[in-house]
Amino acid sequence: MSRRRISLRQELPLLVWLVIVWGALWQDFSPGNLLFGALLSVAVARLFYLPPVELSGRFNILYAVPFALVFLAKVVMASLQLLYLAVARGPKVKNAVVAVTLRSHQDLLVTATGHVISLIPGSLVVEVDRSTSTLYLHALNISSPEDVENLKNEVLSIEAGLIRIMGTTEELEILRTEAAA
Repeated sequence: MSRRRISLRQELPLLVWLVIVWGALWQDFSPGNLLFGALLSVAVARLFYLPPVELSGRFNILYAVPFALVFLAKVVMASLQLLYLAVARGPKVKNAVVAVTLRSHQDLLVTATGHVISLIPGSLVVEVDRSTSTLYLHALNISSPEDVENLKNEVLSIEAGLIRIMGTTEELEILRTEAAA
């Protein structure tokens, strides 16, 4: 399968990541092992078709720090809620699979949103429709249409936070238009 040539600048994050993974897998970060990992990463990137991860070229630390703090708070609160559900309600807890269509069609943002959602206890991404940027989530304690809407709003809020951190200018404009409406 042929693919368009990707510049080293675009491929560098992937190559660096592959070298880090190589060192971590062998638990050896010696120069010789990392050099061998670099050679392997170049071979993997050149021989196997990997769709390029298109980065927006921006990262806003002023939004990243509060996002991380809010994320940690959500993890703690969701853990406490799950503890309560397990102890107090047990098998009577209702769950649902909910489809949420995201604003962004970038693979990186769709994946990041899915991972953040999955890391918060009580919800898990079970399917991703890449063509429509739709996440299908299995969520606990969903018993009414209001709960479904709250979950969708939560996912869209997380996506909006990630767009503010590393989204494109077009995606930021979409958020601004939604906020103005």
